[in-house]
Amino acid sequence: MTHTALQAAVVAVLLTIPIVFSDDMVPIPPNKAQVNSWFQSNVQPYMSRKGTLDPALVAAEAGAKIIKVKKRGGGDFKTVTDAVNSIPSGNKNRVIVWIGGGNYTEKIKIDRSRQFVTFYGSPNDVPTLIYGGTAAQYGTVDSATLIVESDYFSAVNVNIVNSAPRPDGKRKGAQALALRMSGDKGSFYNCKIYGFQDTVCDDRGNHFFKDCYIEGTVDFIFGSGTSLYLNSELRVIPGDPVAMITAQARKSDAEDNAYSFVHCKVTGTGRLAFLGRAWMPYAKVVYVYTDMSDVVQPQGWSDNFHPEHDKTVYFGEHKCSGPGSTSTNRAKFSKQLSYEEVKPFITLAFIKGSKWLLPPARV
Repeated sequence: MTHTALQAAVVAVLLTIPIVFSDDMVPIPPNKAQVNSWFQSNVQPYMSRKGTLDPALVAAEAGAKIIKVKKRGGGDFKTVTDAVNSIPSGNKNRVIVWIGGGNYTEKIKIDRSRQFVTFYGSPNDVPTLIYGGTAAQYGTVDSATLIVESDYFSAVNVNIVNSAPRPDGKRKGAQALALRMSGDKGSFYNCKIYGFQDTVCDDRGNHFFKDCYIEGTVDFIFGSGTSLYLNSELRVIPGDPVAMITAQARKSDAEDNAYSFVHCKVTGTGRLAFLGRAWMPYAKVVYVYTDMSDVVQPQGWSDNFHPEHDKTVYFGEHKCSGPGSTSTNRAKFSKQLSYEEVKPFITLAFIKGSKWLLPPARV
């Protein structure tokens, strides 16, 4: 075979090989006005991504069904708990639990055997899941109003509230979670999560939060999750002498987990909040293109009174704005990151999203 003929044969073979373009590496744009178009381009419906999604997820979406919860009757169930318990152990199909408006005073747990569950509320009549469990009653991580241990969970247009009294520093075990997310490949869209201390236990697994609102006082986002928070508000409730937004729990350099906040807002007043504390020695948190009010302390970050952690934590910021973003007096162990340094935190690859992340459900 001549050299020319060999080249032609190679080209012919290459043309038969399907080319798959990964959206994992497309960074979130610095212009906030372009965020939704970035999302729509890179997180398309499963029908157009069957060849690249997890096969189990593709099969689950193909067999999706809807069950309805209406507290006043007229649905399949009157409580969210009953709806969840109706989902069989080992479930392999997407189950969309449509929840009617109103308050549902329940402590809800989705165990590991019930995968592919979606909680959906109408954007015009958002339901509220509310309970008042505390660490004194249940232990910290089990005090949550909503506990999700299963994979492929999603929540859309849902409020999650822990109504326990605000900790006063005197009552033992007063911390109270609204949400514990312990499953992998979980997403939250347009959800509002309310609590004081330990509002969200972002426990473990890959997670995505978009257009959400989370409020609290101390460690109100904590755990070992690998999570991307996009266009979400972190509201610091005033009244304590100091507040901590995050307490990320990475324990060693070998662990692959971190929190990334991109195009978010840190709101509140009073220069009392730290962006994060070194709860564990290798805590890893970044804020990118985030607007920070003057609620943020000038120091910005805390080593949790463990100066030995100064060499191991990874606390970074990139092109943030607002009065709380001034870097002049930032803790020396934090970093003002370059674009190349921050790039791994602002793509779907950070949460392996191209394999599992889908747009919010519509019912």
